[in-house]
Amino acid sequence: MTSAPASFLSRLYPIWMWLVYVPLAALTTLVSAVLAVPLALLVSPRLANRCIAANWGRMLAWLVPVRVSVEGLDGVDPSRSYVVVANHQSQFDIPVVYGFSGLDLRWVAKAEVGRIPFVAAGCRAIGHVFINRSDPDQARTAINRAVERLKPGTGLMFFPEGTRSRSGELMRFKKGAFRVAIDQQLPLLPVSVIGSRDILPADSLRLRPGRVRLRFHAPIDTTGMSAADVGDLRRQAHEIIAEGLRTGHEA
Repeated sequence: MTSAPASFLSRLYPIWMWLVYVPLAALTTLVSAVLAVPLALLVSPRLANRCIAANWGRMLAWLVPVRVSVEGLDGVDPSRSYVVVANHQSQFDIPVVYGFSGLDLRWVAKAEVGRIPFVAAGCRAIGHVFINRSDPDQARTAINRAVERLKPGTGLMFFPEGTRSRSGELMRFKKGAFRVAIDQQLPLLPVSVIGSRDILPADSLRLRPGRVRLRFHAPIDTTGMSAADVGDLRRQAHEIIAEGLRTGHEA
C-alpha cells in the first residue's frame, strides 16, 4: 500500500518534472553538446565522450532521480573494442548506458537524431553514426566508415530491435549489429537494460524516479564466424538478453 507522504509526493512530481527537470535537462544537453564539439575536434573524441557525454548521462539520471546499478562489467576488457547490443524500452536507455557503462561507445542512431540542433553537431564530432533505416546501402556505408575509425577500447553500440518496445516485451533483433561483429571479427557484448521502462515508457511523457540495472553478459567471441553464422549469433544474443531481463525483473 502506498503511504500518504509517498502518494502526496507522486502528485507533486509532475510540477518538479516540468518546472525543474525539463528546463535543466534541456540546458544540460545544450551545454554538453556545445562543449563536446571543440573538445572532440581539438583534443580527442574519446575525451569528449568520456568527460562530457558520460557526465551528461549521469546528470540526467541524478535529476530524475534514477538509481543505476551495474552488473558484470568486471568481465569486460576496457582495452578491447566490442559490438554492444542492448534491449530498448525507453528513451532513458541512452543516458543510462552513456553515463554508467564506463565504456567508450559510438552509437548507431536513426537519421532523425542527426537533425536535432546542437545535439547533432556534438554527436558527429564525437563520432556517432546516423543511419537511414530505409536505405540499407547508406546504413552499411556509414557503419563501415565508423568501424574503420574505431580505436582499441572504443565500441559500437546498437539497439538491435530497431526501435523502442511499446509492450515491454523483447522484440525480434535485426541483423545489422551481428553482421558487423562477424565482418569485423569483433566480440559481441550483450547488455540487458532492466527497469528503464518504469522511468519513461515509450511514447509517453510520464517520467518518474526509480531504479535501472545494467547487466553486462559475457562477451561472445566471433573469431572464425562467417556470414552463415549471423542468424545463430543473433538468436544467441536475443536469448541471453531475454534471460537477463527475466531474471532481473524477478530479483
